[in-house]
Amino acid sequence: MQSLESITESPFPQNPNNSSSSSSSSFSNGLYGWLVECHGFWHNLALIIPSLLFVLFLGFQAKKNFQKLSHGRSYIMISYYGCLWLVSLLNLVWCFVQAWECTPGKEMAWNILSLFTTSGMLFLEVSLLAFLLQGNHASGLQALTRTFVISGLIVGLDLLLKAIYLFGFSVPLFIDNSEHPRQIKWGLWVVHRLVLTAIYGSILFMYHSKRRERLPARPAFYKYVAFMFVLNALELFACALTGNGASFGFWLYSATIVCYHAFYLPLLYITFLADFFEEEDMHLENVYYSEMKDAGFFDADWE
Repeated sequence: MQSLESITESPFPQNPNNSSSSSSSSFSNGLYGWLVECHGFWHNLALIIPSLLFVLFLGFQAKKNFQKLSHGRSYIMISYYGCLWLVSLLNLVWCFVQAWECTPGKEMAWNILSLFTTSGMLFLEVSLLAFLLQGNHASGLQALTRTFVISGLIVGLDLLLKAIYLFGFSVPLFIDNSEHPRQIKWGLWVVHRLVLTAIYGSILFMYHSKRRERLPARPAFYKYVAFMFVLNALELFACALTGNGASFGFWLYSATIVCYHAFYLPLLYITFLADFFEEEDMHLENVYYSEMKDAGFFDADWE
């Protein structure tokens, strides 16, 4: 006598593709949630595309740039180029995992990743100002050590303060919520942006004062400082509005964060490293021309 399971069992064989279709469906849902949910499609796209393109650009230029750096033998440029690579990769990961901010159980990982990413970018900011304020091409191991020690101390104190807020007072500094703004969090960001705005503002003031001779005579550096002053001033204004419950402030703050993480590293490369690599190109061309001239390649032109 047949059992009940055998009687009620379907006479048609099961489709072996059902499991694969369900797995592909879950993959599609996961991809949709990763790209669209949390901050939205355009927000994530505005972060990912510029960051990815910049890392690809660094990759395509890596071999040529390494040759120029080894030829130039500038400790500062070599160290700064290495730091730029490290922070760019870290920032790219941060841009790709935006969904962690809204995923239960990922809050701690998101806060730690954001803490180290922002600290790395702040280190580049501080060290860039220190390098350029020493002159257009400050070089030497002593200048590198002095600049990195000062930058490391400043960024270390900043990282320690943020870590105390995160792990000591359980303040989610890097998880944004417009519906329940926390005064202590936005108060910290106001102070943070106020300090940076004051620093960039003082440098801009020096450009229009008698002390401008102490600054690098480079238009790119002036444009960089002006851009960072405006960006930090906007973010300061946005943090103050958001701390008081204004929804426009939260939108403006999100926009400044996107601009910073998407465009700051390319701006830094253009301001600081692009000129160095172009000058190395001209130097190498002059060296090659001198060697060819010494070898007699251009003697026929004078006959």
